[in-house]
Amino acid sequence: MGNTLQNIYQGTCPSCNKGKIFKKKGLLYKLRMPKMHAHCSVCKYKFEKEPGYFFGAMYVSYMLTIAGAVGLFIMLSYIVGIGDNFQIFLMIAAAMIGLSFFNMRISRTIWIHLFKT
Repeated sequence: MGNTLQNIYQGTCPSCNKGKIFKKKGLLYKLRMPKMHAHCSVCKYKFEKEPGYFFGAMYVSYMLTIAGAVGLFIMLSYIVGIGDNFQIFLMIAAAMIGLSFFNMRISRTIWIHLFKT
């Protein structure tokens, strides 16, 4: 399990654990989305099994976004002590936008690792 979590974090192939899933990580400030390899460069594992394969990764992304937003809300309101809900909302929105490309990469990687064949 620990090895799988490490492979998900590093974005490596679920089959050989060596090849990278993404060729470019993407940059928010340049509005450049992450780019995926079609196949693993080491073992030729096909990442996108069929058209629409990553539709389910949107649910994983939604789960990660909600978990991050709730965690940030708890941290800002109870630990830091910010009382203004609108200010908290703006901070959470900025954080979620800032993490969107990382969230997309990690959710697709989780989805690939969940359904490796």
